[in-house]
Order: sequence, then C-alpha cells, then structure tokens
Amino acid sequence: MERDQASKFINQMLSMLVSRGGSDLFLTCDCPPAIKVDGKVVRVSPQALSGQHTMALARTVMNDKQLAEFERTKECNFAISPKDIGRFRVNVFVQQGQTGMVLRTIPKDLPSIDALGLPTILKDLTMTKRGLIIMVGATGSGKSTSLAAMIDHRNASAYDHIVTIEDPVEFVHPHKNSIVTQREVGIDTLSWEAALKNTLRQAPDVILMGEIRDRETMQHAVAFAETGHLCMATLHANNANQALDRIVNFFPEERRDQLLMDLSLNLRAMISQRLVPRQDGSGRIAAVEVLINGPHISDLIFRGEVSAIKEIMKRSRETGMQTFDQALFDLYEGHFISEEDALRHADSLGDLRLEIKLRSVRKAGEPLPPEARAAESWQVDDPIGAHPLRAPLPRTSRA
Repeated sequence: MERDQASKFINQMLSMLVSRGGSDLFLTCDCPPAIKVDGKVVRVSPQALSGQHTMALARTVMNDKQLAEFERTKECNFAISPKDIGRFRVNVFVQQGQTGMVLRTIPKDLPSIDALGLPTILKDLTMTKRGLIIMVGATGSGKSTSLAAMIDHRNASAYDHIVTIEDPVEFVHPHKNSIVTQREVGIDTLSWEAALKNTLRQAPDVILMGEIRDRETMQHAVAFAETGHLCMATLHANNANQALDRIVNFFPEERRDQLLMDLSLNLRAMISQRLVPRQDGSGRIAAVEVLINGPHISDLIFRGEVSAIKEIMKRSRETGMQTFDQALFDLYEGHFISEEDALRHADSLGDLRLEIKLRSVRKAGEPLPPEARAAESWQVDDPIGAHPLRAPLPRTSRA
C-alpha cells in the first residue's frame, strides 16, 4: 500500500467514524477495519487487512520521532488532527508480531458538565481550592471527557493557572478567565517524572496530571494536594472502593498507614463513571458514582475500613454523594435506560433488582413482598449510625 493510498484510506475510515458517531477505529491484522458505536464493535469492510496494510497505515500517521519510539518500544501514543475531519488519540502497538492501531475520537467542542448530564455537585468540586480529585473508570468510560468538562468549568469560572500533563494532549483548552498550560509528554517534556517534578515551579493553582499508574505518581498527587493545589487525576478501577484498594496496594505494607493518613486528609472526591446505552438508542449516558470526603469518610479511610464507605455513601445523598446503583436507579426511573441495562451495570445486582421491584409495587399500590419489607425495615432501623445526621463515628486521634 503506497503512502498516498494509505493516507486516503485512513482519512476515509476516520470520516466514517465521525459521521456514524463512533468512538474508536480498529485497524488490526487479519481482521476487517471496525469501528465502535455506542459501545459495540461493527466491521465496516468485508476485506481483512494484512500485516503490510496495518504497518503502512501506522507509518502514515506517525512522524519520524514517533516511528523511532514505536520501533524501540513496540508502543506509541500520540494525537493527530487530519484537516476537516477532527482530532484523534492514537495508540500503535504490536500483536502476534504484527502492527495494530486504535484511533479514538476526541470531540471537537469542549463538553460542559451540564451537556454531559453529570451531577451538578461536580461544579462545586471543580472549584475547590485544594485537594485531590480522582476520576475513576474503565477504559472507554468517558473519564477524559468528564475531566475536560470540569477543567473547562474552572477555566471559565476562576482566574487561575491550570497546568495539564498529558500523553497525549486530547482536548485543547483555550485561555478563558484562566491561563491553561498543556504539556504533552514526549513533545513538551521528556517524561512524566520531569514534568511532575517541575510543575510546582510554574505557579499552578490546578494540576491535571493524567493517570495515576504507580506509587510515584500517587506520591506526586498527594504532594500537590498537600501544598495547597487542586490536583485532578484518573485511575483505572470499577468504583471508589476498588480505587482505594488499588491505591493502597501501590505501597508496601510498612508505608500504608502513612498513605491512609495522607489520603484521609487530602482526598477531596472520587468520581466514578460508566457509560450505559440509552433506552431510545440515541447513544450512551453516564452513570456516575460520587464519593466526597468528610469527617466520616476521612475516619474510615484513615482506619483502612474501605468496605464500610459504601453504606455512608448510600445514606448521604443530601451531601451530593451517590453510589453506582443509586445513579443507575435514577436513570432507570427517568426512562433514560432500560431495566436490563441498569441491572447489567449494577455493583449489587440483587439490591438494585429489589429496589426496582419495590418501586413498581409501590406504584401499583400492592402489598410489599416479604423481602421488600425486610429491606425497608433494615434501611429505617439501620443500627450502624452511618447516616451523617445520626450518631457520628468516633474520631481517631492522628497525632
């Protein structure tokens, strides 16, 4: 495949991806080109690509520096902006000895918190003076898009210096009321380590540091929060509890008590999300779990009692917190998603199924089934004192 031919093919595929509202383009050896639309992979050609095809296509979108990195490490991440088509995040890799590539759509326009249907409490969290906000979710769950919306809200609402460290830069933020400095690893800085080390010398108010992937990046995140900055980052996990467990496991046993104390004092919030198909087939909608740090949550983190956090979240909706199952139930009640999809994405399938059944019985005016009466009794007479308006958990000295 000649370079001009490969370039034309890539542009045609990307144009199709955009026109069909897809999120990803897959170019893999021995498989036809495919795109992902509303979370489902769809082949868009009957003809499979050969290894020569995929290598030629990858060379078309890489510059010399990126090609050298790919040949050295077998991986390369960057962004491209083909004229009149859009902006895309690219990952080139090797599988079964052959080149593969995934190109992800980056929306042209910066999304807003309201347009994404995210909880309005995120606006308040974004305006926090200091602390650590972690966006949690699986690959493809919309973490980057939601963070971009939060950064844009801060950019428009405050007079700050916002520094982002990304690999690659995805959403490009214009300077609004704030100044936004966006640094791409490999282009604007040699490494994550160098960028993180020098960030505090740039007088930032807000730092977006990309993914927390190991102990070192977690230490930087905590240090930024401790020194009076708002630090925002992402983490791959399914929910807040799992994210906290993963963070703890970054560290050896002898350092975990110090980490838990640092987290209890500096964590501002954990926001977890999953994209669920809309019932009307018009795309996907975010189900969002919100954990906000406060006296009770802080105590539980300090003690390492992560498993008890979800019960407080369930009973603290007036503070802006909610679990995934509560978010899914609200979307189901609002006729945004089907019961099947709500249950498929639930953390606790049995609890959510019971809540849906309970609500339908109430609407019909029928007597509650025994399991529903037991659930209601447990919720009303809960003895653990986890609700913030009930007996508080005793605080532990941190001296």
